[in-house]
Amino acid sequence: MDFKVNKEGFYGEFGGAFIPELLYPNVKELEDNYMEIINSGDFQKEYKQLLKDYVGRPTPLYFAKRLSEKYGTNIFLKREDLNHTGAHKVNNTVGQIILAKKLGKKRIIAETGAGQHGVATATVCALMDMQCVVYMGEVDIKRQAPNVARMKMLGAEVRPAKSGSKTLKDATNEAIRDWINNPEDTYYLIGSVVGPHPYPDLVARLQAIISEEMKWQLKEKTGSEIPDKIIACVGGGSNAAGAFYHFLDNEKVELIAVEAAGKGVDSGQTAATTTIGSPGIIHGSRTLLMQDEYGQITEPYSISAGLDYPGIGPLHAHLFKTHRGTFLSATDKEALDAAKELTELEGIIPALESAHALAALPKIKVKPDNVIVVNLSGRGDKDLDTYMKVFGY
Repeated sequence: MDFKVNKEGFYGEFGGAFIPELLYPNVKELEDNYMEIINSGDFQKEYKQLLKDYVGRPTPLYFAKRLSEKYGTNIFLKREDLNHTGAHKVNNTVGQIILAKKLGKKRIIAETGAGQHGVATATVCALMDMQCVVYMGEVDIKRQAPNVARMKMLGAEVRPAKSGSKTLKDATNEAIRDWINNPEDTYYLIGSVVGPHPYPDLVARLQAIISEEMKWQLKEKTGSEIPDKIIACVGGGSNAAGAFYHFLDNEKVELIAVEAAGKGVDSGQTAATTTIGSPGIIHGSRTLLMQDEYGQITEPYSISAGLDYPGIGPLHAHLFKTHRGTFLSATDKEALDAAKELTELEGIIPALESAHALAALPKIKVKPDNVIVVNLSGRGDKDLDTYMKVFGY
């Protein structure tokens, strides 16, 4: 079965570009040019140089000895938290800013939930001397204050989204409105494998550096480039898409995606899309999303701002539908416990998003000789306020 996007922009029945007519020229321009640009020698040279010297790649593949002993198997952490800006997001923004420059754009807009993509976008805009506007939900602005300060220090304008739940979904709506009003000079730098084609494919290709490195690192450490299981958290799902990318067609590798169950999948306060969602259209693509019987999008909830999204990327919807991916969910409490466990056992404070991936470890069947890679997508600095409140530090 093919897990790469087809020429219409679909993964099976999911994907496509369902967009207002006014946006068609923008999206078409990107679709017509992105493959040629990102495969060109010029692009690849600049992209790889920046990943190495600016972002700090390759990120280590770390054997978590004490965590492995606890779960009776071999657990490796792909340390995306060690990237410049503290998460996997910068792999994508570095690539897209070069692309925007080659398309002749002068102004960058972005949406952000946890603020990591906003910071990564503001960072590359400062690097490339581009105007930057980041849309962020009012609720997220309050709960991710350090990242808001970073964006402002980097020269970005942070615009609050005041409608709906005032979180990521609403920030995305505002960014799309801006793009409709400024089609000529503006490039919309999407932060995940969501949105109209070609964004899900573009972002997945830029994040594929994660699994590309994983293969040779595993070979070096275990003698085989193929792990038994890869675990990653999924909101929109770009870190998971990157971690899974080079293993999509290898059925021997179990791909485990972990969504945010919030206060429980049946609590009405959750973001576990595959458990309670159904097919529909959100932000320009057909995918699985949380909606009521009238097709109105229902508000997601998660303690982690980066997973607080009512849909998943179309690639992940396809992995779920075809059973190629195993989809689990973790509650707020399970994620918090997993974060505390990693911190105490390995001296690594994970982002709350990544803690959801770690929370899958007690839920899966493992053998002593298994090789399991957990994609540690971000570091926990931005979530210290939450950890301090919950754990009473």
